[in-house]
Amino acid sequence: MRHFFVDEISSTDATAVIRGPEARHILRVLRLGPGSPLVLMDRLGARFQAVIVDTDRKQVTVRIERALPAPPPSPVHIVLCPSLLKSRPMDYLIQKTSELGVDTLCPFLSTRTVVKLPPERVTDRLRHWREIASNATKQSGRDRAPTIRRPVHLPELVDALQQDTALKVVFWEEEGSTDLKRLLRESPRRQAFVGMVGPEGGFTGDEVMAAKEAGFTTASLGYRILRSETAATVVAAIVQYEWGNLGLRNSEA
Repeated sequence: MRHFFVDEISSTDATAVIRGPEARHILRVLRLGPGSPLVLMDRLGARFQAVIVDTDRKQVTVRIERALPAPPPSPVHIVLCPSLLKSRPMDYLIQKTSELGVDTLCPFLSTRTVVKLPPERVTDRLRHWREIASNATKQSGRDRAPTIRRPVHLPELVDALQQDTALKVVFWEEEGSTDLKRLLRESPRRQAFVGMVGPEGGFTGDEVMAAKEAGFTTASLGYRILRSETAATVVAAIVQYEWGNLGLRNSEA
């Protein structure tokens, strides 16, 4: 059943009106009409089964039929810090990590970051990224989209995370003794994880040292050379598999 976002839904509402991009998607892309069932989700995580009762060129009116239970939240809060990438790889990264349940994305610019995002374009890029995250959230059945922060320079990001009590990991190709799987299995399980993935050229030694001084642990993703967007997706998948909810609801921990 198709999922769509509205601003807010109340369990006492008999109907709801869908406008904007969601209505255009229903009307022009999916061509749904009266009688079509769908699921509505709001920004607070509430979700309801509904059915379309009326449409016009700009909005869709639905009848609320019943409240639906929210999917179980992941037991680990994942903050992913990726280096800013070119448009298509960045879009891929945001889409796939949103599907995998990342809670917060903190893009950054480092010494070897190739992309330079002019300040006047930041707002438009954020809007674009958040739309991708919202669509991925609907597709994957999550109850809410990840928070996407404004890109900052790496020293500012490291400083902001210095007091964070999460397991903080910076992925470095020169780390030869610790990989992410071993680190997660040998560390006490925590409620939050922060992963930092560099650009295609990797981190400089000084950047890794600064991250270590802020409480980060270095780890490797193995012998394969992964593109940055692939590495970020792999990190999210491994953390959800080991500490999160990448499994059935009734699976044993």
